[in-house]
Formats: sequence, C-alpha cells, structure tokens
Amino acid sequence: MYAESWQRLLDQAGQPGRGPGLALASVGPAGGGGSGELKHSAKPWSDAAGAAHALQTDTATAKAKLTSAHTGAEAGTAGLSSMAALTSVLASWEKRLTAVQTECGALEPVLRETAWAQGEVDAGVKSALAQYSGKR
Repeated sequence: MYAESWQRLLDQAGQPGRGPGLALASVGPAGGGGSGELKHSAKPWSDAAGAAHALQTDTATAKAKLTSAHTGAEAGTAGLSSMAALTSVLASWEKRLTAVQTECGALEPVLRETAWAQGEVDAGVKSALAQYSGKR
C-alpha cells in the first residue's frame, strides 16, 4: 500500500532530466547549480538573526545619541518655531527607532528558532525515509 503511494508520487514528480516533473531552479543539472539534492543550511537564518540583533543594538545606540544631542536645546529658544519643529522631528525619529528595535527584538528569536527547527525537521525526515527504505 505505502509502496504504491510512493510510486504514484514519484511518477507524478517525474525524474530529473526526463521530461516534465517537479524541479527547483537551483537544484540539479537543469538548474545549473548543486548536486541534485536540496540541502538545508542554518547559516542564512542565523546570519539574519545576528543582523536583527545588531540592528536592534545599533538603533538603541542611535536613539540614545539623538536624545542626548537634543538635551538642553530648548534653553534660550522659547517661542522659536524652529524649536517646535526640532522637537517634532525628534519625537518622530524616536518613534521610528523604537519600532525598529521592537521589530528586530521580536524577529531575532524567530529566525534562530527557524534555523534550529529546520535542522530538526531535516533529521526527522531523513530518519523516517531511512526507516521506510530499510537503510539507517
């Protein structure tokens, strides 16, 4: 029963290089890249998580410098319209930088979890297929 189901799926997918079937552009001879096997790498996900962390840290630093640079600017400028504009710009940038920090803080652990989870799924699929084919 299972063998027939697998055979139907394989027939539907076709064989690489032998007519229509399923293929990934970057896998196998037709796509010009790779060995014909789809391989997972945690590196892109981990790198993206690292970039999110760095961006979160950098925006916190920028926000602190921006706030510090505006400290004391109001002294002697009461009533000037330029001070009101400067205060408005500062509030706008603080809001934007806070949004970036929040987004990166939420994104980083999800990217790290994805790298880990895909590795676990790959191992689980490999184990399941090995049991099916009798190879371990």
